[in-house]
Amino acid sequence: MADAADSSEAPRHLLVIGMGAGDPDHLTLAAVKAMRRADVFFVLGKGKEKESLTRLRRDILDEHLTGPYRVVEADDPWRDRTQDDAARYTSAVHDWRHRRADICERLIIEELAPGQCGAFLVWGDPALYDSTLAILDDIRGRGTVQFGHEVIPGISSVSALAARHRVTLNQVGRPIHITPGRRLAQGFPEDDGDIVVMLDGHETFAHLTGRGLWIHWGAYIGTPDEILVSGPLDEVADEISRVRAEARERHGWIMDTYLLRQGPRDGEASGGDGAAGRQVDGADGPVGGPLG
Repeated sequence: MADAADSSEAPRHLLVIGMGAGDPDHLTLAAVKAMRRADVFFVLGKGKEKESLTRLRRDILDEHLTGPYRVVEADDPWRDRTQDDAARYTSAVHDWRHRRADICERLIIEELAPGQCGAFLVWGDPALYDSTLAILDDIRGRGTVQFGHEVIPGISSVSALAARHRVTLNQVGRPIHITPGRRLAQGFPEDDGDIVVMLDGHETFAHLTGRGLWIHWGAYIGTPDEILVSGPLDEVADEISRVRAEARERHGWIMDTYLLRQGPRDGEASGGDGAAGRQVDGADGPVGGPLG
């Protein structure tokens, strides 16, 4: 184990590597090169329900690293997800991040020797709805350990969602909004932009029918368990809720993202590739209407 560094020691270095949305082929060449620089990989496990994510990380390391590598795991701290009030929710998230920072600080001090390079493997892109960079800023601000760090971008679930549905995220000259479901539940943006929704544990889309919206929804994007649903929201909202509940029951967890499009624009059909109709795809092929 490494001891805490003083100012005369060679600096520790950290890599925050975006791994893509879940498909191992989404890993970029830059990410592979970065992985090969690391002496140790840090993983915060999320319990038995999400063991598959830890296994997938190891599978990716096995595929791309030619020699032995070291992984140090720690348990991700519990987070209070019961708070609906905005202020209490924000406080709960900050508390969770602070406890995560405590764990990561200990790992960096004890498991990464001065002069070595450590890595955090982050799903999607580290810049989009991921806490790793904020946690490293927290640790750096404490002054207990010195380190430099780099960020290697990855393919986000947002980009992967658009690719799987064969649509663009933006329409010509129009904005897009990226928001957590919690904020969308507080009010629907009253402009002509389209909306990408992440971290929606309460199926906010189900309360947005009657607006002429089209939805492109995906869960477990890029993994063998991927599910895609696309169509007029009024027609497919119940189907998404049903498929989502079944998937959550089957896997014990779900991570989904969706695009809400405010009707066809610029001469394009909302369904992608000019498709007009309903699409429901599962990991083993279509479970509803045809693709596109």
